[in-house]
Formats: sequence, C-alpha cells, structure tokens
Amino acid sequence: MAFTEEKDGIFPAVCPLDCPDQCGLLLHKKDGKIIKVAGNPDHPVTQGNICNKVRHMTDRIYDKNRLQYPLKRVGRKGEGKFERISWDEAIQTIKDRWTDLIEQTGPESILPYGFYGNMGRLSAEGMDRRFFNRLGTSIQDQTICSAAGSKGYYYTMGGSFGTDPEETVHSKLFIFWGVNAVSTNMHQVALAQKARKNGAEIVVIDVHKNQTGRLADWFIPILPGTDGALALGIMHILFAENMADNEFLKEYTVGHDALRQHVIQYDPATVAGITGVPVEDIYRLARMYGQTSPSFIRIGNGLQHHDNGGMAVRTISCLPALTGQWKVKGGGAIKGNSSFLSHNVNALQRPDLRKNRNSRVINMNLIGQALLDKREPIRSIYVYNSNPAIVAPEGNKVRKGFERDDLFTVVHDLFLTETAMYADLVLPATSSFENTDFYTSYWHHYMQIQQPVIEPFGESKSNPDVFRLLAKAFGFQEEAFEQTDEQLIQQSITDVNNPYLKDVSYETFVEKQFIKADRSIGLLDNLPTPSGKIELYSEQMERDGFPPLPTYTPIIHDGDFPFLFIPAPNHNFLNSTFSNNEKHITLEKFPRLHMNEADAAKRSIENGDTVRVWNGRGECELVAAVGENVLPGVVVSQGLWADMPHTKSFVNSLAPDRVADMGGGATFFSGRVDVEKLK
Repeated sequence: MAFTEEKDGIFPAVCPLDCPDQCGLLLHKKDGKIIKVAGNPDHPVTQGNICNKVRHMTDRIYDKNRLQYPLKRVGRKGEGKFERISWDEAIQTIKDRWTDLIEQTGPESILPYGFYGNMGRLSAEGMDRRFFNRLGTSIQDQTICSAAGSKGYYYTMGGSFGTDPEETVHSKLFIFWGVNAVSTNMHQVALAQKARKNGAEIVVIDVHKNQTGRLADWFIPILPGTDGALALGIMHILFAENMADNEFLKEYTVGHDALRQHVIQYDPATVAGITGVPVEDIYRLARMYGQTSPSFIRIGNGLQHHDNGGMAVRTISCLPALTGQWKVKGGGAIKGNSSFLSHNVNALQRPDLRKNRNSRVINMNLIGQALLDKREPIRSIYVYNSNPAIVAPEGNKVRKGFERDDLFTVVHDLFLTETAMYADLVLPATSSFENTDFYTSYWHHYMQIQQPVIEPFGESKSNPDVFRLLAKAFGFQEEAFEQTDEQLIQQSITDVNNPYLKDVSYETFVEKQFIKADRSIGLLDNLPTPSGKIELYSEQMERDGFPPLPTYTPIIHDGDFPFLFIPAPNHNFLNSTFSNNEKHITLEKFPRLHMNEADAAKRSIENGDTVRVWNGRGECELVAAVGENVLPGVVVSQGLWADMPHTKSFVNSLAPDRVADMGGGATFFSGRVDVEKLK
C-alpha cells in the first residue's frame, strides 16, 4: 500500500534541504496530515537529531500562504496581482508562448533557472533536464554555491572525496575553517563534541565569531579573502620545522619539493600582515596541526565565495597531505563527499536528447547581466527550486531584468516568492514529502530514498510531473518522457561509473531506505587525478591558466568603501527558504549587522541601532550588533530575509556579481560597503 493511502502512522523520510547533513526523518501522520517531523534514530550518521528548520517543517507545508493552484498575472510585474487558472490553460500558455519564441528567435532565447531548493535528484536534475535538452534551450551553469571551491579541491584530489564523517569521532584536532557548522552542519559538530570528550580540541577560523566560533576551544578571527595566505603560512612552518611527513609526500603526492621551495616566501610575519592573524598565533596553529594526529579540517563554503575562493580551497586541501593525515583514521579533510555517491547522471538527464552541442551557457551568478543583455536577449525564463530575486548577487540588477515586459516568466514554487511576483504564470509545487525521489549527501556517505507520505497539496505538482505535461504538449515522442519516477531512480543507480557505488538495486534501496558508499576501496589507491596522486603541483592547473602551486592573490578592489561585507547565512533560514514563514521569522527575530565596537564608536552606532548599509549597487537597513565578534573593517549580516512591508533587508543587492577565479563561482563575500546610523 502506498504511504499516501494510510491516514495514520510513522513513515521514513529524508530532509530535502540543501544541507550537507541530509538527515533521515520520521514523519508522524494523523488523519492524512503530517503532525510531527522527527529524526530517524536508525540513520547511521544523523541518529535522530534534527535542526529547528526541519523540526518546524509542518508550519511550512501547511502554511496558509502556500500555493494551491496555477495563477496568471493580471497586474503589473512585481505588483502581486494574479488570478486562478487551470493546469490545462497554464501548460497550453507555456507551449504557445515558447513555440512562438522558438520560431521567432530560436530555443536559446529560453532559459531554465533552477538550483537545489529541493535536493531530490529527480526534482533538481531529472525530467526537467531531459525536457530542456530536447527543446534545445540555453543551458544554465549552476555555479552559485560550491563551484569555485569544488574546482579548487578537484585540482588537488581529483573530485569531491574526503574523510568519512563517521570516522571523525577518532580525531584529536578539528579545524572548522570558514564554516558555521552549528547552523549548517550540526552533525559534524556532534561528532566533534564526542571526540572532544576523548581529548580532542576544536579550532574555528572565520571572519565572524558565530555560534561555531563560540563553541571552539580556540577561535581565530581572519580578514575576509585571506584564508589561502594563512594556509601557506602553515605550510611554511610545517616544512621549516620538519613537521611534514616526508614518506607520505614521496609515496602519495606530486610536487612536494617544488611546494617546499615555493612556500618559503610565505613567512609568518608576511602572512600576519595579510590575514590579521598574529605571528604567534600562526606558529601555534601550525605546530598544533603538525603535532596532532589524527587532525581533521572541515572546509566550509564561506571562504570560497571570494574572488580568490577556488585557490583558497585548493591551498587548504593540500594541508592533510603535508602531515600524512589521509593515512590516519579520523584524519584528512572534507570540502565535500559527493563523488562517493555519484550516480548515472547521463541516464537521468539524457544530454543525448540535445541536438545542438554548442548551446549557449549562462552562468547563474550573472543572471542580472543576462536578463538585461539586449544583444542576445533572454525572452523567457522558467524558474524552479530557486528564488533568484533574493538569492542571486547584485539583486537590484536581477529585479530590473525581471521587470521587463517582454520577458515571459514562469515560476514553479510552493509560495508566491519575490521572483514569482514578477511572473506571468505561477505554478504550485509539491513539497518533497509528496514526491518520489532519491537523495545523495555531499557530506556523509549515504544515499537515501523518499516515497510519498502525503497527498499533493491542493493542485500542486512535482517538477517531473510538470515536465511530463510539457513534453506531451510539445508532442515529444521519446520514451524518456513516459518513464515513471521509479524508472528514473532505477536508471540513475544502475550502470554507475563509480567504484564506491556498485550493485545497488532499486528493491534493496526501497527496503533499506539508505545505502552507504563502499569505502573498503582505499581513497589513496583510487584518486582520479591525472597522476593518480595528490597533486600539490598541478600541471592541469597550469594548462588551464592558473599557477600550478598554491598561491595567494588578494581579492579584487571593490571600491573605496571602508568595510568588507559578508552576507552570511543565519541559523533559522536556509538561503531564502523559511524566510517567509512566521515560525522561523519569530525564531530569528530580525536581520542584524555584526560590527566591531571600535568601528561603531567612530560612527556613534550603538548595539540595537538601525543602520543603513550601502554601496554603489544598493542599500539595506539592518539592526547593529556591536561587539568583538568581527575584526575592525569587517561587517557581517546574517540571512536572506524575505521582502516584507516597511523593511529593507535585501542584502544581496549589495553583493558583486563578479565571477570567482575558478568554476564560475560566486563572489558574494568580496564586496565593500559603508555604514551609517539612521536618525
């Protein structure tokens, strides 16, 4: 019997949020509705513990403002006036408008814009990719989150391969580097706390003494965009004081001799001048890292959101090789672990359906520029699993693009988001608990399956179902558009070119709910780098136009504004998700700007004052949180807050839309602003 046919009971589920922990859940259901979301104690990693975001998920699923049926705009763009229409009318309207556009300007005038608002693989990269490949639209380069750091890590390790989180309970030193793990990776913190009871120390390196910084045994504040220099300074001391594992370097790396000579220039005094970390602290940190085993580095997303973010992650990822920590249980690093669970992407997305192999590619970080480009204009955009009017950089430019009267915009979402306010058509989306899907964590090593627990809310439909309807409307005859969600999952987990994920059957998947990657295969014996070893010197980087050795380059000068600005995440939202839900707004209270007390005193700003934050791209109003949690010259906001009446908290209006050094990544954290007290 399908879960949706049972009105009462407790059912397994998966947290759908774009979060590394990807918790196993238990949904308590009564009279056909979910009344409680709890953690699944049988999940090997998350073990029944969940965050407040998920614990209050029922408030989101049954929110009074959730969309129940398709809407058509009847007012001006951004005005928020819509009327109800049928699904038949919505699909036919899309088909007619796109058919006209394809005839007039070609399919590449249409752009899909989606990300991982729902981490389900079918929801984010299944029937949608098949449809847009077959239609021949422009291609969206999905680079807004981890692209720069993933590329930098790839040059060193050959893919997204790191330590098994479950083994970090054996670590004696944790370095949380650029990650507010209490808010964004809580189970790694739980593992660190277990290790701490056995004598482990926790060090946090960050631009803001957030909840994770306050948890640490030692918090090290650092100037934004200088993390790579600090890592190079650590390398200098490791080599100079003979703390490098020379046998490991000879057997498992390439380029260690060149690196040894290269880092001579990054002496502690030079690095201290760059990073703001005192010389004595650089020595202490390097010696602690070089003399403690197992030692583990959790590399966060924060530091890669700079102009030099890819190289920063590349540099830090070399550290475990210098001390041989990859050979020690509980040692090493995690930037991500998604490569251990890589599935059959081609079978799921079907790139073979695309006739034009040279279709236009648009970086999602540049969506504002792309929407305002009159040379090869985007005539239509289909937004799903994302809210670019809030999350994309240089947000005022993005919104100006969405205001275009000649842009046909379709948004598929659970709510009338800021982006949906500009839409011509708004389609109601199912929640993950109403779908069949599968999930692959990018932190732990487990793949999980989700089956429907509740009926679709109102007339809402899943992403795969909408694209099946569109494929039918366009008359696509390929079998690829007739396949069920179960068949899509089967195709995704079979014929996988991944030694860590073999012989997985759909039946076993359904029975066990979660399947672990096979880690009996040694990582060091299976590295997919060109040399098969950890590449401290990368010839591939040299061919790609980068320095082959880890190198520090300052972030780009972003104008003469006095403060480096970091629009960081907060504890109770996930990007813009939950920012429009009353429960989570109440938990978070109000949008803050953390500011050093010396800087605040110069501007007569006191804790709790409302301040104006601005640069040449935009402005917003936040509440000052004055103290010693950030260094002088640095200000940090927290959270992407939904547009609300009488508020101006649009922090991404201030963020630059430059592209990072590698992977086309975002540079949210390399902007500058000024701050003044509002009278």
